[in-house]
Amino acid sequence: MNAYPVSFKTTVRSFHMTDRFNALSLSHRLLAEHVRPGDLCIDATAGRGYDTAYLAGLTGETGRVLAFDIQQEAVDSTNALLRKRGLDRIAQVHLDSHVNMERYAQPGTVRCITFNFGWLPAGDHSIFTHAETSIPAIEAGLRLLTPDGVMSLCIYYGRDSGFEERDALLGYLPTLDSKTCTVLLHDFINRPNNPPLFAAILKGI
Repeated sequence: MNAYPVSFKTTVRSFHMTDRFNALSLSHRLLAEHVRPGDLCIDATAGRGYDTAYLAGLTGETGRVLAFDIQQEAVDSTNALLRKRGLDRIAQVHLDSHVNMERYAQPGTVRCITFNFGWLPAGDHSIFTHAETSIPAIEAGLRLLTPDGVMSLCIYYGRDSGFEERDALLGYLPTLDSKTCTVLLHDFINRPNNPPLFAAILKGI
């Protein structure tokens, strides 16, 4: 039985039965609801670049996206996808840890930040995110967010990475000050094989 029963309420548009109902779709719907052309956004875990490209499409040519990953393979994949979609002038990909994102942006200037915790899709599963850097990265992101900014967190766990980071994140998120932000958590409690969790942090709500 899941140890973290939760309810989920958000302002994103209602779902239709034909939609893919998973952590990624919830994340993208949240982003689409909040990101506007001209915004500065961060993809804290670039991976294969799909969130980076999605954010670049939302911010448009007047916006900017910063993406981070510690694996050169991820940086190369993301850059290739951005070039293919004609978005490479909007997004910049950095071979650096998300914990260092404050070196690249000023406090209170970032409209949204996305995280995908876990491993690089179709990559080396022995390399994955850890709570020791993930939680400080979230804290850094909160300082960078605009007063009404949002943060999306997709939490992949199990398999090679185990449950340590998931448990640490689920222990940390409830400690965030309710006077400064609202935290939402969605768990697919009737799906097998450790489905990813989706969490959102809405600042100033």
